[in-house]
Amino acid sequence: MTETQRPRKERKENADKRRRQILDATIRSIAANGLARTTLATVATEAGLSQGVAVFYFKSKNGLLTEALRDLYQAYTEHWQGALKRAGSDPVDRLVAIIRADFDSEIVNPEVLSVWFAFWGEQSVTTQYADIVREFDHKRQVALRSICMALLPEDHERAIRIAVWVDAMTDGLWQHLHLYRKEQETGPALQTTLQFLSALLPEYADRLTACTAPNPD
Repeated sequence: MTETQRPRKERKENADKRRRQILDATIRSIAANGLARTTLATVATEAGLSQGVAVFYFKSKNGLLTEALRDLYQAYTEHWQGALKRAGSDPVDRLVAIIRADFDSEIVNPEVLSVWFAFWGEQSVTTQYADIVREFDHKRQVALRSICMALLPEDHERAIRIAVWVDAMTDGLWQHLHLYRKEQETGPALQTTLQFLSALLPEYADRLTACTAPNPD
């Protein structure tokens, strides 16, 4: 049976598998070679496919890298949104959940962090990257702001400030984990963030302090 004779569902499953294979290989290539030296050829080699297959699905290097960034953000967003869903409605539990999600090993590890920072370093000169960063960062900022407002229903101005500070704190710790990967670990970074939150939210300090143990696997 030829490809065109295959049932539509099977063709779609094969296409999805190939796209996933290429996107995963792109992340590995960026981690190993950086953005500038990542090409359709390096990605195809990493994926064990021909360069023609990569071109068929993504047309160009820019198209491939743009989709790789979107895919990275989508996975990250689904991760923290899933954590919020499991946390329930209590705002303290939700705040802890979204912070813990930022320091899970599947989200924060040397390979993935190197890819994040490679893209962020290029967003000022690549409009497509900047648009994706704004789109997905806005979703998380809205969620964090909503949680902080639920914690401080009578002081939304303070809640918004705390949401901004928390975002800045986690961004800074990601940078430290990236730059000093041999010296930094996610457990202490998570504990530092929760201790910071205890200082920002003294009315919830007891509950937040109780959460400073590393997240169980």
